[in-house]
Amino acid sequence: MSDELKIKDWLYEHQSKGTRFLQRLVQENSTRGQESGAQAIIIEKCRKLGLNLDIWEIGDEDLINHSAYCSDRKDYSGNPNVVAVLKGKGEGKSLILNGHIDVVPEGDENDWLHDPFSGHIENGKLFGRGTTDMKGGTVALLLAIEAIVSSGIKLKGDVIFQSVIEEESGGAGTLAAVLRGYKADGAIIPEPTNMKIFPKQQGSMWFRITVKGRSAHGGTRYEGVNAIEKGIMIIRQLQELESVRNARIDDPLYDNIPIPVPLNIGKIQSGQWPSSVPDIAVIEGRIGVAPHEQMKDVEKELEDCVKEVCKLDEWLSNHHPTIEWFGGRWQPGNLDLDHPLIASVSSSFEKVKNEKAVIEASPWGTDGGILSNVGNTPAVIIGPGVTASAHDVNEYIHLNDVFDTAEIIALTIMNWCEVYKE
Repeated sequence: MSDELKIKDWLYEHQSKGTRFLQRLVQENSTRGQESGAQAIIIEKCRKLGLNLDIWEIGDEDLINHSAYCSDRKDYSGNPNVVAVLKGKGEGKSLILNGHIDVVPEGDENDWLHDPFSGHIENGKLFGRGTTDMKGGTVALLLAIEAIVSSGIKLKGDVIFQSVIEEESGGAGTLAAVLRGYKADGAIIPEPTNMKIFPKQQGSMWFRITVKGRSAHGGTRYEGVNAIEKGIMIIRQLQELESVRNARIDDPLYDNIPIPVPLNIGKIQSGQWPSSVPDIAVIEGRIGVAPHEQMKDVEKELEDCVKEVCKLDEWLSNHHPTIEWFGGRWQPGNLDLDHPLIASVSSSFEKVKNEKAVIEASPWGTDGGILSNVGNTPAVIIGPGVTASAHDVNEYIHLNDVFDTAEIIALTIMNWCEVYKE
């Protein structure tokens, strides 16, 4: 029996076991600061597979002082990073398999049909926070490794499995793994791509614009300067900036994405009393960074946009808004389409799915930017999750896609790292 057939048969025979493992992982709430329980489940699985484990709490000075670090979290204690290595026999290429264990908050439980951490199964779907983003992908990684180990297949190159924290807040977990020395000849991140291949990932940054006005009684509002109204002027110009920036993008991988690099206004805070003119307006948002762009250049473009508004308004020209770059920063990723890792993943996809893989650009950021830009590790994104379901209520994943992805990744591992024959 061929190695490929061994993998297929093993995964088919262990679907129930794999489903229970995913269900158990989803039932463990791993929102930010509560990752330890889910990581314990990951550690238990890696120990059973005989992998070499490295478990540590992130947060040392090298991490916090690094230029790519961004987080408002001060304490990571009790919620470790986990790396587990399947050592090869030598002379093969190495591969990182990277998944994040943290999930976004569940939101209003009343909007869910089932408990957000129920792991409810219905019509071939498993429901719950983190199913799609991205515990389904993480389980696919571990199933791929388990299928290889259980089938007695030996590899030349190392396989480096990572279960990291803090992806949803900017990637501190993956950055910590890179700084700990974990780099490789390639990486796969099974984020929810609907099983499309993403060689390019959008980056993004959070910004805060504080607009000053002058307070007055609402009945004589003409004696004041309304900070909200001045803020609206800035928002309109930012919307124009979004149009200009996206009109420049001609990469065909973005053909099916309506807005390749969105500029989103996510939060506005102003005013304390309906009958008073507000003297401060705070606008917070997110600006996308195209794969080919530098983050500092995008920062300057937004800052210049705000300066242009000020030139058109006497008040703003004398009371310049302040701009802060804070919170989340996701590095963009840009892998050449002719990179051999893309060919390896595409070939494995075609063998499993009997159709050509769809290659697109990611509409959101991933830890692939940190792996490629800081770790010099080429990264490809492909995963079983439902893109539209990520961060939404009633989040779910198709179970068949989890096992298909596990097979694709297992075949890619064998091709990339090479099978060792005694």
